[in-house]
Amino acid sequence: MRFDLVDLQLFVAVADSGSITHGATRAHLALASASARIKGLEADLGVTLVRRRRRGVELTAAGESLRDHARVIMHQVAMMQGDIASFASGVRASVHLLANTSGLSEHLPKALASFLREYPDISLDVEERESVDIVGAIASGAADLGFAAEHALPEHFERFSFGEDRLMLVAPKRGAFSTRRQIDFIEVTDCDFVGLTSTTALAVHIGRQAARLGVRLRVRARLRDFDAICRMVAAGVGVAVVPEAAAKRCAQTMPITLLAIRDSWANRQLTICARSFKSLPKPAKLLVDHLRKAAR
Repeated sequence: MRFDLVDLQLFVAVADSGSITHGATRAHLALASASARIKGLEADLGVTLVRRRRRGVELTAAGESLRDHARVIMHQVAMMQGDIASFASGVRASVHLLANTSGLSEHLPKALASFLREYPDISLDVEERESVDIVGAIASGAADLGFAAEHALPEHFERFSFGEDRLMLVAPKRGAFSTRRQIDFIEVTDCDFVGLTSTTALAVHIGRQAARLGVRLRVRARLRDFDAICRMVAAGVGVAVVPEAAAKRCAQTMPITLLAIRDSWANRQLTICARSFKSLPKPAKLLVDHLRKAAR
């Protein structure tokens, strides 16, 4: 097989744009050169990769497979370039970690802080995503390591448990739910809610559960952190769904009531996951080992 990184970059560009012309532009190649490279790939691989249509190209099954592998390779190249470039800036390495809202705000900060103290030459880039999106990013090769809910992971992903993430309903201390300890989510869907900003992973997750019940939550206020949300609840603005750790912390200083949500989606096992821990770059392996110890 005779192809190089330019071939792979071009093929991904063609696949993403659905056009050899547009792909050539993205890859900064002349159209004739791009077309010749695609034909050369097909000849070397012995398969048809694209079907030419009047308004662009369509990938064959072999083309879709090559696209997926090419994305993984290009991602690894980009990581290599970033790691090597970081030597020039004085930072030895960087790890990109995707995490859901609860992980990012309640479970990871302490463990990540101790990791950074232990490894001063490694930096962390932590990005918030919903668990389903984290799985998609890892499966496509766009990310190496994730912190996600167990239920969202496919069987072939490697993972280890980091802890439980139970979502609680938070209500005013003197409100209608003051004597309750458990509740079904359907019972509160007609209440006023206080929630996270709409782009956060947890807000998307809760919105999807409401949609499955055929309702749209009436959100009176959206804020950026759980403490601010609980203060709004304490003031009687509405109810909220927050992680148990945040709810219990806020209940120590605020007049709020905590109710366990009986719906299965409110009880999640949080995991550290990857397609393969052994294939991770060394800095990411160090982070995985550190998080394993923290989970214990």
